[in-house]
Amino acid sequence: MNQPPGSQSPLTVREMPSSFADNQAYFDESRWQKFTRRLKEEPLIPLGCAVTCWALWGATKSIRSGDSFNAQRMFRMRLYGQFFTIVAMVAGSFYYNSDRILRKEYEEILKERKAMEKRNSWIRELEARDKEEKDWREKVKEVTEKRKQEEDVARAKEEAKKGGGVVTKAVKGLRERLTGEEEGKP
Repeated sequence: MNQPPGSQSPLTVREMPSSFADNQAYFDESRWQKFTRRLKEEPLIPLGCAVTCWALWGATKSIRSGDSFNAQRMFRMRLYGQFFTIVAMVAGSFYYNSDRILRKEYEEILKERKAMEKRNSWIRELEARDKEEKDWREKVKEVTEKRKQEEDVARAKEEAKKGGGVVTKAVKGLRERLTGEEEGKP
């Protein structure tokens, strides 16, 4: 397909980017926000982990110093800390179960809204590109038609300079026939 120079659409030259690939507005909660939210929801679990770590550190320090009595006491403290953490996790899962279900439903609704919003934005963008493409094609068509009209006018002027075009020759031929017939009549 032969296209006049400059008739290729500027939209087809570049690839279609995604407007939403790196858009942070479509992500509600960062990792830090999720961490702090979970910390506020169940503050006893990090407390139990901290007690367990403190007991392990104390047991290690007691073993290095040779104090076996204190080391045993710290190992028992570690067990209590782990038990407390597990109890806090189980109690928290029972206590926050309904909240988690509601949170999941809320997140699903948000996800659906975001997907719909993203889809609608993409459709608006595609419609704008389509309009731009149609306007561009219309402009190319107008320019092509104008160029063709200018070429036709120039060709007609050229033929007029040479002694007439096809129509002029046809009119001259018709005149000659008519005058020839009139001369042949008595």
